[in-house]
Amino acid sequence: MDGTTAIALGSTCREAGQCMFTVWAPLLESVEVHIVSPHDRRVALQRDSFGYHTGMLTDVAPGTLYFYRLDGEKECPDPVSRSQPNGVHGPSEVIDPRFPWEDLSWKGHRLSDYIVYELHVGTFSRDGTFDAIISYLEYLNDLGITTIEIMPVSQFPGTRNWGYDGVYPYAVQDSYGGPHGLKRLINACHVQGIAVVLDVVYNHLGPEGNYLWDFAPYYTDKYMTPWGPAINFDGPYSDGVRKFFIDNALYWVTEFHVDALRIDAVHGIFDFSAKHFLEELGVTVHKEAERLHRHVHLIPESDLNDPRLVRSRDLGGYGLDAQWNDDFHHAVHTVLTNERTGYYQDFGELYHIIKALSEGFVYSGDYSEYRKRSHGNSSADIPAGCFVVFSQNHDQVGNRAQSERLTHLVTLEGLKLAASIVLLSPFIPLLFMGEEYAETSPFPYFVSHSDPSLVAAVQKGRCEEFKAFEWQGLPSDPQDELTFLQAKLNHEAHRSGHQKVIFDYYRTLIGLRKEFAALSRSGKDCMEVLGYHPQKVLLLRRWSSTEEVAAIFNFSVAAVSVTVPLTKGEWFKRLDSTEPIWSGPGSDVPRIFQSEGTMFVTLNAHAVLFFVRYKET
Repeated sequence: MDGTTAIALGSTCREAGQCMFTVWAPLLESVEVHIVSPHDRRVALQRDSFGYHTGMLTDVAPGTLYFYRLDGEKECPDPVSRSQPNGVHGPSEVIDPRFPWEDLSWKGHRLSDYIVYELHVGTFSRDGTFDAIISYLEYLNDLGITTIEIMPVSQFPGTRNWGYDGVYPYAVQDSYGGPHGLKRLINACHVQGIAVVLDVVYNHLGPEGNYLWDFAPYYTDKYMTPWGPAINFDGPYSDGVRKFFIDNALYWVTEFHVDALRIDAVHGIFDFSAKHFLEELGVTVHKEAERLHRHVHLIPESDLNDPRLVRSRDLGGYGLDAQWNDDFHHAVHTVLTNERTGYYQDFGELYHIIKALSEGFVYSGDYSEYRKRSHGNSSADIPAGCFVVFSQNHDQVGNRAQSERLTHLVTLEGLKLAASIVLLSPFIPLLFMGEEYAETSPFPYFVSHSDPSLVAAVQKGRCEEFKAFEWQGLPSDPQDELTFLQAKLNHEAHRSGHQKVIFDYYRTLIGLRKEFAALSRSGKDCMEVLGYHPQKVLLLRRWSSTEEVAAIFNFSVAAVSVTVPLTKGEWFKRLDSTEPIWSGPGSDVPRIFQSEGTMFVTLNAHAVLFFVRYKET
């Protein structure tokens, strides 16, 4: 860095009505703070040799609104604004960072204890606010969730958006409840024993309300991303850019007590410097976590199948904590649905699921027909606890032409099978909101831009995006408010009918994961995966010092019979997805049986069996 790491960006409240303003603008000669409320005045800032413009103002209270005036001409909001109460084009607001935290003894969870629930603030509840989520925390605790993952909350245009069009990385969306609303939610989560992951976007910012161009060389035309020119992480002036985003990560961890950051689409972060931005980010955040005596994790999303993200720095990796594994999703989804278009053409066989369970990445240098090239690298040496897996998430639901959930694509038995393979796997499981009770509402992409040309571009882009999949029908209009409203969850549905069955099934699976060390603590070195390809049956054996468990998954749409190896001894059946309690067709598998080394079993279509054998002590 350039020696300015200690400089606090943005507006920082001090004692006796004082406020320090600091903005990085290395190509500008002068920057003024223009206070627009409660009293109109302008004050010039002092520029240092690194291009940081700084000044201490008096008589500035929380709630003060301001712009920066650039070279005596254009006025823009603060790039490090903590609050935009009047939207992305309005003035920034001075925020008092103090909050009555009740989580001072909270240390967070180890990743091995993470059972993640991904949610979108605007559609999770009728009100669409942080405060509204608090009333559901007991529900999530009852389900067994240990961690919620919140889709991006940085200020975006309008009142409805997935969050990936945010343009103020430090400002919390005003329509959700602003910074104090987010703190109330995180505080309540910690009181309930629930960790919080925040989704952050460091690969791009949205187009509307993006004034970074006016302040500094935040972008470079050396590389292009799907969203336009890349963020400047390795060119001239990139020290200031890196500081902007690393300070943002520290901001969430320190001021908001966030437990982990999910870093969106890091394949869109281009950095060819000797120390990659992600490595520097990891070192800095982990050092701060040590200082705070807390568990803080960094979880990138990438489509590169690159194990360097989570490999230790001693072995040439970036030293991050875990990463999303889309290969696992694609392998399970294609076998269950028989979809073979777009990137799904690279999957669809039982051995893909076997490799995903055994190693992590399915494509580890193999040729990808979809990409027309070899793809990925081996993850065989990466611990299982470094992968987050799922059968649904916001991308895999929302980036479909009709935005339908797995609920609409498979049978009830198929839903139970998908839930089982995720929650009985050795990886970190993630559920997408509503999945736990087979929510029927779609989750389409939605925006509320004010620029008609931008709206038209988004509408066209969504249609173009789906051509490779050959899906029928046109996607919902992202700008139409109805598209957003139809995504709202109906939580009451989990109380009756087959949706209650699914909810209870998820709760039982999560309970099993917590009960047995063989599920929650053991990794690749304490497991075996066997496939029976003609029958499309998979056996997953896992063990710990106290017990051995075995899960049998039938991915066939017909009943099949197989003989599987089971260690000699007494086994107990703890879950059978075909029993009447789960609205199944019934089962003849005994609850207790003696194995002589093998077991012959007949499985109904899409059946799941789970057994445990307790070791003698």
